[in-house]
Amino acid sequence: MIRGIDHINIVVADLARSVAFYTEVLGFRKTADVVMEGDWIEAIIGLKGVKGLVAFVEFPGGGGPRIELLQYVAPAGVALPENSRANTLGLRHFAFRVDGIAEMAARLRAAGVTMFSDPVKVPQGVVKFAAGDKSLCYFLDPDGTILELCEYR
Repeated sequence: MIRGIDHINIVVADLARSVAFYTEVLGFRKTADVVMEGDWIEAIIGLKGVKGLVAFVEFPGGGGPRIELLQYVAPAGVALPENSRANTLGLRHFAFRVDGIAEMAARLRAAGVTMFSDPVKVPQGVVKFAAGDKSLCYFLDPDGTILELCEYR
């Protein structure tokens, strides 16, 4: 039986840059640093010669899954521009539920974050949300991972 989501993994090019983005811009808190290497991690992920640098960040105030930021020192991966397009197959984004979406979007723009749009209200009748009307917007992290802000009223 599945009990919940433990963590979400994001592979990054520069761990320090990503930790700064998730903590200083988005307001997460870093809770752990880990180096992953050796037979155990190679067996899990199916790659040889693995060395990964990991930082876990968590939502302010706790709750929700942790985010595992992982930089592969070896073997290095590649960036695929298609992964920053909303219609590419596979996991494309996850959403952060916020209060004050307009202010948060303005804060991201001021920090130079790439925004797809200003917050947009989902038209009534498209989807009925028990939590109320929904507004949302997409943005990119430093490696082009699509993230979403959403607010219910």
